[in-house]
Amino acid sequence: MSKRLSTKYKIDRRMGENIWGRPKSPVNNRDYGPGQHGQRRRGKLSDFGLQLRAKQKLKGYYGNITEKQFKGIYAEAVRVKGDTSENLVGLLESRLDALVYRAKFVTTVFAARQFVNHGHVMVNGRRCNIPSRRLKVGDVVEVREKSRNLNVVLEAIQSAERDIPEYTTVDHSKMTAALTQVPQLADIPYPVQMEPNLVVEFYSRN
Repeated sequence: MSKRLSTKYKIDRRMGENIWGRPKSPVNNRDYGPGQHGQRRRGKLSDFGLQLRAKQKLKGYYGNITEKQFKGIYAEAVRVKGDTSENLVGLLESRLDALVYRAKFVTTVFAARQFVNHGHVMVNGRRCNIPSRRLKVGDVVEVREKSRNLNVVLEAIQSAERDIPEYTTVDHSKMTAALTQVPQLADIPYPVQMEPNLVVEFYSRN
């Protein structure tokens, strides 16, 4: 299990933003970086620094995605017709763990990955434990019957912390969810500004 699971708020501190919009984020009280020198005045970032920051923020938002995985998603976004930055966020939102999170079956993106890994989810009636699985529009994601009364699920459904985006259909009475369309950047409810165009520039120059 990634160390990031237990230190996820360090990402918020490093970025200086509450990237998941959570009320418990330490950035709400301390909007400076972690560590001994975190309160030092931040210098102006170079173009490369801005691009790197945008990449780290977008990658961090989706939880335990490794750099190799993220770069692979970018490479696929380049191959697909259309705007690469829009393709990138569309591919990220089409991941199984992302839909589990959007459907409010769990409270965090980190919990979504773990939830899928532990075999609590089915896709089109078949058990799937691969968080990175790419979903197609219309694929039906379902919480397994024996997992529906887990506290983590019940707490997430009752939480008013997030809304379910319009590009998903969710039925909490049946514990099912599906993508109705691959979203554009403007459709995705990021709590902070994401700049996938800068991510594209970062990888284009490297």
